[in-house]
Amino acid sequence: MTRIGLSTVSVYPESTAHAFGYARTIGYDAVEVMVGVDALSQQTAAVAQLSEHHEMPVSAVHAPCLLFTQRVWGTEPWGKLERSAEMAHAVGAATVVVHPPFRWQRDYAATFVEGIAKLEATTGLAFAVENMYPWRASSRRGMQMYLPHWDPSTEDYANTTIDLSHAAIAKDDVVAMAQRLGSRLRHIHLTDGTDSAKDEHLVPGRGTTGADRFLRHLAASGFDGEIVLEINTRKASSKQSREADLRESLEFAREHFRP
Repeated sequence: MTRIGLSTVSVYPESTAHAFGYARTIGYDAVEVMVGVDALSQQTAAVAQLSEHHEMPVSAVHAPCLLFTQRVWGTEPWGKLERSAEMAHAVGAATVVVHPPFRWQRDYAATFVEGIAKLEATTGLAFAVENMYPWRASSRRGMQMYLPHWDPSTEDYANTTIDLSHAAIAKDDVVAMAQRLGSRLRHIHLTDGTDSAKDEHLVPGRGTTGADRFLRHLAASGFDGEIVLEINTRKASSKQSREADLRESLEFAREHFRP
């Protein structure tokens, strides 16, 4: 059965520990751990303890492959993925979420597709490659900053992730992307965005991606992977305001995803 999970990055600048607390209080089914600058997120034992304490399973580990996590767990990209797999095994997660390489990581990019397949074979985990977007400073045409491509449907990955905020920047229709990916779509970062160059990560329903239509499509097509809310609550004026956004996001997901 598809679970509705919460990404720990959704509560930033609060900590990974707070994310588990919010997830339990509000009623999420699971947590996705974003390995980032929060020291707790980098410690497998701490994540396992949080999961046990809050009785909240970990659905996925998001590898530290963002710009601001380039030095988390070292700078060697394959080493980061191997450590992410080790954490996933230790905490009972079946999925590692990973971004495609940046264009300046040419050696990494040259063997990325084959390397991901090899990691899946050796670890038994799904490495769900996430859609990214062209970088653009305005509404003009963007620059390709990811290799082999920002759109995972262009490559032969066995497992993929759709992030709705990223699709908004790329001006891609999320239902069409899901149709291109078919059964290879295993993971969702549910959020929202508008026709902006910024990675907004809005509460679903507050943007223009058609998040409700997308969820209905997933339900109708028999999607049985993980749905994870990954929203930006940095501007929340209080814990109560942050909790309200997290609760609204969960209610939106459950209203529109009805298998």
